Amino acid sequence: MKTLDRIPTGKIERAGKLVKTGVKVGGNYMKYYSKKLVNPAITKDELNEENAGDIYDGLKSLKGSALKVAQMLSMEKNLLPSAYVEKFSLSQFSVPPLSAPLVRKTFKKYLGKYPEEIFDEFDKDSINAASIGQVHKAVKDGRNLAVKIQYPGVAESIGSDLALVKPIAIRMFNLQGKDSDKYFKEVENKLVEETNYILELKQSKEITEACGAIPNMEFPKYYEELSSERILTMDWMQGKHLSEFAKMDFDETLGNKLGQALWDFYMFQMHGLRKVHADPHPGNFLVSERETLIAIDFGCIKEVPNEFYIPYFELAKKENIENDAIFMEKLYELEILSDSDSPEELKFFKALFKEMLTIFTSPFNEEYFDFGADEFWTKIANLSERYSKDPQIRKMNGNRGSKHFLYLNRTFFGLYNLLHDLRAKVEVNNFRQYI
Repeated sequence: MKTLDRIPTGKIERAGKLVKTGVKVGGNYMKYYSKKLVNPAITKDELNEENAGDIYDGLKSLKGSALKVAQMLSMEKNLLPSAYVEKFSLSQFSVPPLSAPLVRKTFKKYLGKYPEEIFDEFDKDSINAASIGQVHKAVKDGRNLAVKIQYPGVAESIGSDLALVKPIAIRMFNLQGKDSDKYFKEVENKLVEETNYILELKQSKEITEACGAIPNMEFPKYYEELSSERILTMDWMQGKHLSEFAKMDFDETLGNKLGQALWDFYMFQMHGLRKVHADPHPGNFLVSERETLIAIDFGCIKEVPNEFYIPYFELAKKENIENDAIFMEKLYELEILSDSDSPEELKFFKALFKEMLTIFTSPFNEEYFDFGADEFWTKIANLSERYSKDPQIRKMNGNRGSKHFLYLNRTFFGLYNLLHDLRAKVEVNNFRQYI
């Protein structure tokens, strides 16, 4: 794969890259409408393919926050056209890595020595390059290590990158008014945390030690003396990425075992720690030869405050969704509805969220839940398609819900998708024995 000798770090240079991408996207639309004049039956499939490719190519050379947003969007399988999901999902595994000279320069800057002066062995070629950093394999004192190196300029460009992608996100999610700023601030704060590897090391130790009692889960050990604000060193964990494993022919018992471990891991964090690993994409989990699940990245941890946790899980109860007074009360507490809503908006969003929550919270209202069953996913897909085409929703303010929904919904939807990939049937309340 082609490597990068430098990454644009200045605001003007990074903005210029995105402007060039915008010009390409504009050209794609012109081609599409020209073809549409000749053939009115033509679909947007080709347009989506070209736009997804051009946008991803522009973002992958920038790396950082803009590419991280693409990675987050790739998890929203029922929100974006499949061309975008497929292309953006590459940001989890397949982006151009830094060249060897740039890696050495970065190492010298953040640890004061070159990698060969610190480790007995250091692979100059990265094993995995993602949105914020890349991973190299190393050996020290006979121990195999994974060394994560953050890309230059990523931490410093978070605010300016988000300002550049904000207009796209506002249009995509139908956000209106100043109130939308709280969502972008939430993303910005989380990205600032993700670029602080000292914080990640601390969080990694805390969560892995707390979750140590959960069966069939494994975690790496982290090395403070070999880490810094931009470099993080941990044990090298051997296994197949969950997405790779899911394509293999595995038996139902193994899928259920791994799925139960994953479910217990997340529910223990959510209900026991009130903080949760909020980046549940397949690149962050491995399946070992011992048939255990390995969690390898704790950069994105979302704390769940009581004022959100309590009404959020009260709305997960079927009896509260069906009780009109309680249901409306919780919608206001969670900022899904507001006093400024018109009667039309109240009626529309009450119906929308009643249907949505009935589907999404159904796993919490069963003793066992089968995430491999098609019925659950068909309901989600049908709901998403119906409302994405509803002309009424475009006329209404899309700013719905507390800022905490951003990462909590992402966490649950990502978790559900991973459990679906494993075709797992889980015992819903099994995690309570570990709290």
